[in-house]
Amino acid sequence: MSLGFRGDVVGYYHRWRRGYPAAVIDSLAATFGLTTADVVLDIGCGTGQLAVPVAARVRAVVGVDPEPDMLSRARSAAVELGVPNVSWLLGADTDVPALRGLLGDGSVGAVTIGQALHWMDHDTLFRTLVPLLRPGGGIAVLTNGAPMWLQDSPWSRALLELLEEWFGHPITGTYGIEDDRRRRYRESLTAAGFHLGEQTVGYTDAVDLERIVGSVFSALTDDVLPAPDRRDEFTERAGRALAPCAPFVERIDVEILTGRLG
Repeated sequence: MSLGFRGDVVGYYHRWRRGYPAAVIDSLAATFGLTTADVVLDIGCGTGQLAVPVAARVRAVVGVDPEPDMLSRARSAAVELGVPNVSWLLGADTDVPALRGLLGDGSVGAVTIGQALHWMDHDTLFRTLVPLLRPGGGIAVLTNGAPMWLQDSPWSRALLELLEEWFGHPITGTYGIEDDRRRRYRESLTAAGFHLGEQTVGYTDAVDLERIVGSVFSALTDDVLPAPDRRDEFTERAGRALAPCAPFVERIDVEILTGRLG
């Protein structure tokens, strides 16, 4: 099932999507007791923003994504960074049952899902993952901060206004960060037999116009991404709209919701 993250979007996604601070990887390793004997499954892996750094802490990572272009770029990124212990599989959350035959029950130390769970049937997924996990293993749902146009700052509000003017309609997507959705995730994890944990890793980051525009483009599907001959126009309009609000500093709170077995 393609979600439309392909073509030129993939380049923007790989270059401009936020990575994860080392403290996030440390938290995952500590929560699930990850060692170099473990396998981690990263569902909705994108171009490897989470799978690649986690790979340094475990025996192997399996990255799963429904977009072939995403996986192709992820594979290239791993090669470029000299990370040999990540395998990339084309698939979605609905393909998890087939992974039991490939990996074996009780073989996975952790399953990570970084800002992608809102595309999935989380109730079914959490239950389906239980047999794959070893004792003490579990699931981590990571929300990597609010989108740049939904932050509490003058430049973010100016960006939202520009986007709504550009697309001609209100921007309502929250990309899985809203409290009610996370409450449902907690309830589903508990119902599936997991013990809950939560942690926030916060930091600030100074950004420039190129990064702001790149981050916007990384969040668009290929049918919504401005045509090549209009991307400079969007950048110029963004520059005019945001200039009075400079400098651009964002506060990023990486929310880590975990469910652990045993």
